Amino acid sequence: MPHSQTSAPRDGLLKGRLARGASPWLLPTVATAAISLARARKSGRWAAVAVPTTALAAGMLWFFRDPEREITQGRVISPADGVVQSIMPWKDGRTRVAIFMSPLNVHVNRAPLAGTVTSVEHIPGGFVPAFNKESENNERVVWHFDTELGDIEMIQIAGAVARRIVPYVPQGTKVEQGERIGLIRFGSRVDIYLPEGVEVDVEVGQVTTAGVTRIDRD
Repeated sequence: MPHSQTSAPRDGLLKGRLARGASPWLLPTVATAAISLARARKSGRWAAVAVPTTALAAGMLWFFRDPEREITQGRVISPADGVVQSIMPWKDGRTRVAIFMSPLNVHVNRAPLAGTVTSVEHIPGGFVPAFNKESENNERVVWHFDTELGDIEMIQIAGAVARRIVPYVPQGTKVEQGERIGLIRFGSRVDIYLPEGVEVDVEVGQVTTAGVTRIDRD
């Protein structure tokens, strides 16, 4: 299948920041690591605590990274970092592209097109692994955007560990293509539905980068 592959940027080489919505997890972890490191100088017991807490804090800092991106020009760009899990024709003529995000990916999601957010709906559900078919019934946030291609639906799906989806913008907001719109904490999935007549230009197993990888074809 022909497709265009956009290389993922090296996040560590880009000027970055921490994701909004990270503080409830990040601050207690970093504070615990700092305290244990300070006390480790006088106590071997605290030294034993300092190693795992410092490693956990470093992992949290890496997980909640939010690098700057040079946004790709194109009709529809990927809303998420991850791997294309499935490409499925829908009954109404649309095509669903599902992108699986592992805990190693950047978890800030971006607007696939410029437009107006017409709906942001939180739907309660379960927390099975996002790569599992039963994740269709997981906790989710359903987005609708009014764009030049018409209504675009995007769904943020929580995974087994991700227990919170944090939208950044409310209904009625005008967003630019590639603008940050929300965060899913830890492993998860993002689905985007391409309108009828819009061809997919990625394939299953392809790595995507939010704001960088184009997922449709002219």
